[in-house]
Parts: sequence; C-alpha cells; structure tokens
Amino acid sequence: MTYTITIEPSGRQFSAQPDETLLAAAIRQGVPLPYGCQDGACGSCKCKKLQGEVLHDPYQAKALSEQEASAGLILACRAHAQSDLRLESRQIGAADALPVKRLPVRVSRLQRATPDVMILHLQLPASDAFGYHAGQYVDVLLRDGSRRSYSMANAPHFQALAPGLELHIRHLPGGLFTDHVFGAMKEKEILRIEGPHGGFYLRQGGNNQPMILLASGTGMAPIKALIEHLRYQNIERPTTLYWGVRRPSDLYLNDWIAAQCADMPNLRYVPVLSDALPEDGWSGRCGFVHLAVLQDFPDLSGHQVYACGAPVMVEAARRDFAAAGLPADEFYADAFTSALDKLGA
Repeated sequence: MTYTITIEPSGRQFSAQPDETLLAAAIRQGVPLPYGCQDGACGSCKCKKLQGEVLHDPYQAKALSEQEASAGLILACRAHAQSDLRLESRQIGAADALPVKRLPVRVSRLQRATPDVMILHLQLPASDAFGYHAGQYVDVLLRDGSRRSYSMANAPHFQALAPGLELHIRHLPGGLFTDHVFGAMKEKEILRIEGPHGGFYLRQGGNNQPMILLASGTGMAPIKALIEHLRYQNIERPTTLYWGVRRPSDLYLNDWIAAQCADMPNLRYVPVLSDALPEDGWSGRCGFVHLAVLQDFPDLSGHQVYACGAPVMVEAARRDFAAAGLPADEFYADAFTSALDKLGA
C-alpha cells in the first residue's frame, strides 16, 4: 500500500511505502526535508504530525523527548507512514535541492592539524560535476556497508578551480574509519562517497539580519565553508563566530580565522576554551561555548544562528537560545553524531 504525505505549509506531496522511512521516501522523490544523521540520533529531521498515523523505528531520547512525541512531533528518519499524512516542516526550498550522487574520490593529501585532527583532501572526478551547498556533508561508504558522515570544509565555488573536497576528521580510537585515516591511509587511496546530504546551509536574512556561527571541535569544518561562502558572495551581514574547544592547541584554524577577520570587517571571532590549564597562559573566554554567546547576546530575537558540533552542545544551544528569544525557525544545526552516538553509546 502507498500513502500520500503532504508537507505544510508548502502543500508539496510525495508517496511513501510502509516499509520505508518518510525521509527515505522524500529523498527518493526529490522532496527536500531537513535532516542530519539519518539514524534517529540528532533530531534535525523533527517535524510535526498534523494528521495521520506513523510507526517509529527505535531512536534516541535526546533526538525526540517524550514531551515532544506527546505534542505530535516525529522523526522523519525513523517514522513509517501507517496512513495518509499531513506534516508541518521547515523544508528546504525546491530550488536549493541538489542531486545526491555516489562517486569515487582519490585521497590527494593528508594534513595533520592537531594530534587528533586530520584534514583530508579528496580529489573529485573531473568528469562528474559534484554540487553542494556550503555546510552540507557527504557519507564515506565503507567496505562493510557502513558509512561515516563528514561535512565539507571548503565552499563549493572552489570546485571551479580544482574539483575536490576538504574534510576535517577527529580520531576516535577504535573507530573503524578514523583508525584507518590516522594509521594505514596513504595518498592516492580511492574512497567512495555519497552526497550531498543535510539541510545545514546559509539562508537569506532580511534587513541585514545578524548571524551567530557556533562551533565545537571539528564542527568548525562546515562553519569554515559558510565563512568562505559569505566572503565569496560579498554578504556583509554582521556575523560573530564562536568556536569552543578544550585547549588552545585545539584551535587548529586560528590563523586562518584571523586572516578572514582582517578581510571581512563584519566578522568577529570569539574562541572559548572548556579545559584551559594554567600552563596554557590563556586569557580569553572559558566555559561552555553556547553560554559565551548568551553572555554577549542576552536577547537573540532578530538573530539567525548556525550551530555545528557535539549533539549535547547543539541541543543546549537550541534550548537556551529559544529562552533568549531566538525564533525556532532561525536556528539551523548540524549535530556531529559519531558511530557510537548513533548506537546510543
């Protein structure tokens, strides 16, 4: 049996079989819905069920709380239609949707940024154009059928010069893919990727709307691509970047950010350390990075926020920023869920 899914307020429709998730059906038919991990771990695909019934696959409570479920919210990546449905969702505009492709890439360079962060440069096939929005991610397809998701750290306009992707990979000891990246991986190795994925990319802002860019750890990767896009497009909206890491040595893009600020008068940078030690000699901001935002911007009404990093940071920011007046539809997020996160570990 096939069910009809109607998305409000746009009125767009697609069909879904009971044995596929709503998100999978939407992607298959080119209907763009917001999403992130696709595994019920991040909550990015959350939408409201206005009419009809669904059946959920198992998901993590941090992605959809009991209170949210009672209020009619569902996870499109885990929900199966049991009837025709009407859903309310901030879907991606049709004009912004790009085709998802699977293609081989070649490792062109391995750049050790810190002891546990590798910048992986991938060469794309010159014969197959790969389009994406700054902020989106690709899945690296592994031989055992599993996949690992990484955001592109370079803006798409660089593809005109040299087709390639830049990924920032943090080493997770015992991780099937990251152990390989930090161990046996060599230049010229061939990988397979699929993408672009995700609804994390720059939206229009009215009346020179100010933006907050919020990153933790390697969540700086898609934020870097957003900054490159802002510069390329000559977008001069007031923008403040907050980057939270543990120690000063983890600020692996510090010099790059300083160079961007020198050329972008509307860009301000606030690094925040969570575990600074006396020997670091750190005189800057300390604590939770999203709380640093609230110290500077106690009233976030009228702002637009782009947050990327650990799920706990993203969810804390979503909750606390809403309490500070940020409209729910002005918070865009990409929670970096590891394989352990997706298993609920």
